[in-house]
Amino acid sequence: MDHRRIGLGLGIFSIGLGLGELFASRHITRALDAEGHETLVKAFGARELLAGAGLLAAPTAPINAWARAAGDVMDIAAAGAAVRNSPRNSIAWGALAFVVGALVLDTLTAREFAKR
Repeated sequence: MDHRRIGLGLGIFSIGLGLGELFASRHITRALDAEGHETLVKAFGARELLAGAGLLAAPTAPINAWARAAGDVMDIAAAGAAVRNSPRNSIAWGALAFVVGALVLDTLTAREFAKR
């Protein structure tokens, strides 16, 4: 397993996700039936950019993968709130499922990096 490539891939993904959250926050909140929370989405985007920068700078440092996992927990709370507020919104459910999957991936990656 090429740990460096995995870390770089997660870093690039985080940068892309962060940019999306920063520049499309209104579209994201509208899709999640969470209008009025654009500032929170932008803050999450800034957090993703920082996590991505950390992974690009040190792709195999466990702390950087754990930072992504911690962010995933915050994202799960936000997506869970969107689902709770709009339980028939399939986009909100999809976002929640996606973030749960990301948490699993990030946790497994962080644990693997920590073994090294």
